[in-house]
Amino acid sequence: MGGIFLFQKHAKNEDKAQAKYVKDLTPTLFLHGYSGTANSMKYLINQAEESGVTKDVLIANVSRDGDVTFDGELSKGAVNPIVQIVLEDHTQVDLHENALWIRNVLEKLQHTYHIKNFNFVAHSMGNVSFAQYMIDYGSDSTLPQLKKQINIAGTFNGVLGMNEEVNEIQVDNNGKPNHMNPPYQEFMQLKSIYKGKNIEVLNIYGDLLDGTHSDGRVSNSSSKSLKYLLGDSPKRYKELKYEGEEAQHSAIHDNSEVASQMIHLLWEK
Repeated sequence: MGGIFLFQKHAKNEDKAQAKYVKDLTPTLFLHGYSGTANSMKYLINQAEESGVTKDVLIANVSRDGDVTFDGELSKGAVNPIVQIVLEDHTQVDLHENALWIRNVLEKLQHTYHIKNFNFVAHSMGNVSFAQYMIDYGSDSTLPQLKKQINIAGTFNGVLGMNEEVNEIQVDNNGKPNHMNPPYQEFMQLKSIYKGKNIEVLNIYGDLLDGTHSDGRVSNSSSKSLKYLLGDSPKRYKELKYEGEEAQHSAIHDNSEVASQMIHLLWEK
């Protein structure tokens, strides 16, 4: 009897998921930040699986030479598939190199699964690696095209203790910083690259509420400065701030509210 009950419960959960979420072939790629590992984005991916969004999760391992190998495979006609990018050289700070590695993953997905579009979720430095990807390859119409993007704790205009001090930089209502750290000015190209492509962008950042206006590692101004880079080019741009200990730089990707917002933007009908 217990087995029948569990089967019926599972079937009901599947029915709920089908009613709530889109059935899309578009893969969503997840990329960790500096020194990140396979565990960095695991919580968000698990939440998507447990919510019934998808049954298909693939790991794309990228070697130091940029070679891509897949751990697992996507089923034929996979619904809302997830691809977790794991970089062997996870302390690589050459953004052009990281951008090339992202391209290599997309090209292999394109060759293997014939994907045409993709979504992207990144944490910390993964966001600027992806920004560089969009500058280097975002105008290449032969590659899969970006549909939706979620930035978590993005380091667009600096990192505290590296090239920015606490409360040193402010942004205006348009996200324009009063001081621009490299490579922020190069990122200004993003506005024209995103123009007319109907890309939806969600920008998530954390504030510890300890007076630093930061998540302990990245200032809110650095994360919020993405707004100025994109301007009115995205189809939709939204910012969400989370507060307290669960919004700390390395905790925010394990935050249940962040997971809910991610699922809402990417997959809810």
